[in-house]
Amino acid sequence: MKDSQLTFRLPENLVRLLAQRARERGVNKSQVVREAIQVYLELGPAGAPGASWERVKHMVASQPLDHQALARDDIARLIRKHNWRDEPRR
Repeated sequence: MKDSQLTFRLPENLVRLLAQRARERGVNKSQVVREAIQVYLELGPAGAPGASWERVKHMVASQPLDHQALARDDIARLIRKHNWRDEPRR
């Protein structure tokens, strides 16, 4: 398959970041741009169902909740009082 060539403008701060990332990885800037566009397009539209989850799922972990510590924490109590619903959402 033949590659197509695109020309576009970038703000200076992005050019610097792009050059820095390419140097760090030992590849040319075009390779970094190709990879970034591919990842962006594979994630789909930002508003698509599940798109946000796909972006953060590698950072999510399950941690046991220390209910006693939360009960002693004034800020946690205020947040819970403000946000918590006793009834399940429908």
